[in-house]
Amino acid sequence: MNEWLLDIGRFTAQVTILLLLVGVVVVIVARARSEGGDRLRLRIEELNRRHEYRRRRLALAASEPGARKRLLKGFRREDKTEGRQGRKEPGKPRQTVWVLDFRGDIKASGVGKFAEEISAVMAAATQGDEVVVRLESPGGLVHAYGLAAAQMDRLREAGLTTTVCVDKVAASGGYLMACAADQLRAAPFAVLGSIGVVAQLPNLHRLLKRHDIDVELLTAGEYKRTLTVFGENTEEGRQKFKADLENIHHLFKSHVAERRPRLDIEAVATGETWYGRDALDMGLVDALGTSEAYLLSRMEEARVISMRLEARNPMGERLGMAVSKGIEGGIDRVMERLDAGRWEKR
Repeated sequence: MNEWLLDIGRFTAQVTILLLLVGVVVVIVARARSEGGDRLRLRIEELNRRHEYRRRRLALAASEPGARKRLLKGFRREDKTEGRQGRKEPGKPRQTVWVLDFRGDIKASGVGKFAEEISAVMAAATQGDEVVVRLESPGGLVHAYGLAAAQMDRLREAGLTTTVCVDKVAASGGYLMACAADQLRAAPFAVLGSIGVVAQLPNLHRLLKRHDIDVELLTAGEYKRTLTVFGENTEEGRQKFKADLENIHHLFKSHVAERRPRLDIEAVATGETWYGRDALDMGLVDALGTSEAYLLSRMEEARVISMRLEARNPMGERLGMAVSKGIEGGIDRVMERLDAGRWEKR
């Protein structure tokens, strides 16, 4: 019995020490984050090379063993020929297609990183280059997607040819971004449109009144608050709120119409969505096709480079994760020893 209590005491002491270590690690990680901030690193990949590498790997895998040497020699000849052709035309730079990705949520939370990626491309791109944005978003907050659409306009204003490819969805705020492209392509069953505005909020006034609960709402300014969650809404407030929505809708339609002047904006600004084929008939898109197919076609005459900024884990965070795993392993080993000691005593 005394030995068992001694084991418990040792275990408690070890756990206490481990918890103190955890506290120290948390402090280190927090300090590293505060000092380093959110650091981003640039990831660049030439899609031509990736595609060619996979093609050759598959060709070798599908060939008979005796033919693989011939294939390898053929690949080397191709590389030499490509190198010689590049040396013959040193004054004729090859066009570059820059590929960016935007995956939007309701808050368009990736817009900050997207803006930095656009700045990087604008700094590196030369005349004649193209920017392809693979866009996927169902839309969201007006001000957030207004900012995202303004980032797309930066490419347009810089004189860079811009192509947006939609494989799945570009609706509402997503279409607000997509319509800025010189060419808008969509997969046959991608969802586009939803040029409209929606807002809703619950009202608990009658429930509170039933329980004799009053809510005081004080404002300065006639329309500082139009509709409320807890107070009693007025018809005047509803009409003002509706007028605000109509104004946002008008701005939305004007934005799209300016960037796609041949579009019958009144016919499509009903809040409806269309699949790719119907969207083409309506003039919402310029061509049908997936982003993969389009990029493969561009690889025949241009270098296609994918780039993205991604978060870099700070040293403190990596250290914290390593120490955390060590602590978990130490606790598991202590528990195993205690269990083993109990079984031996039995």
